[in-house]
Amino acid sequence: MAARTGLTEYEAVSAVARLGSFRAAATELGMSTSALSHAVAALEARLGVRLFNRTTRSVSPTDAGEQFIARIAPALAAIGGAIEGINSHRDTPAGTLKINTSAGAARMILTPIILDYLKRYPDMQVTLVTEGRLVDIVGQGFDAGIRIAEAVPQDMIAVPIGGDIRMLVVATPDYLAGRGTPQVPEDLLQHQCIRARMASGGIWRWEFEKRGEKVEVDVGGALTLDEMTLMLEAVLAGVGLAYLSEWSVREHIAAGQLVPVLEDWCPPYPGLCLYYPGRRHVPAGLRALIDLIRGWNHTQRG
Repeated sequence: MAARTGLTEYEAVSAVARLGSFRAAATELGMSTSALSHAVAALEARLGVRLFNRTTRSVSPTDAGEQFIARIAPALAAIGGAIEGINSHRDTPAGTLKINTSAGAARMILTPIILDYLKRYPDMQVTLVTEGRLVDIVGQGFDAGIRIAEAVPQDMIAVPIGGDIRMLVVATPDYLAGRGTPQVPEDLLQHQCIRARMASGGIWRWEFEKRGEKVEVDVGGALTLDEMTLMLEAVLAGVGLAYLSEWSVREHIAAGQLVPVLEDWCPPYPGLCLYYPGRRHVPAGLRALIDLIRGWNHTQRG
């Protein structure tokens, strides 16, 4: 009887075990949490064995569940590979591409790359998940990640997106008229700065470099935020100085709403990369995105 169980139930069990959460597994599979829970319960009923220990805070496989999941994992991978192999014979790729990235990176690549990708490949679906912390994209079920180059794990294949980027310290003209313009990074200690809280919970120390000299400043200020768009709103309101990506403030600088300071202390650094695990077969949907990025890079350089 168990042999006739649907593939969806096997995928549900595998996803719950890998992600440790019914909600996360449901999101990955595009199901409701209740539908996924029903699928797992139905499989347990057919097998006559409990596959997971469930509490209000956690989900973990039972001993029987661990053995069962380890046995079905190769088969699920083989089926997925067979489906992807068929997909490679299509004129255009079809399926779902799940990408993990930061909110700032998502804003940078959404219009020029992701939306263009969906126009070119209407049979593809893209799920873009944004979070500040760096995650294990393989363990969390992502096809790829997009982060700044220095954050890409060394065991991943990286594809640059665009060129170098840099951060700029900016403020409104009115703020600088009233408080003065910093000339060196240490001058920031005399100013109101909009501090940035990192995903780890720590406060980011502003980093600068000039002719090989590196300086970190633990800036002070009455406002601490953890999202770039909120920092941009605050600096435009004249709260103080903010350290933001040049991409996010260039239009406001051109319009005269913001003024950059300490520019000679803000060198460029390697920008965004799409990254994915090294393996022999790259899914057709991901391969198409990589080709689009490389073509876009060439256009930007031209």
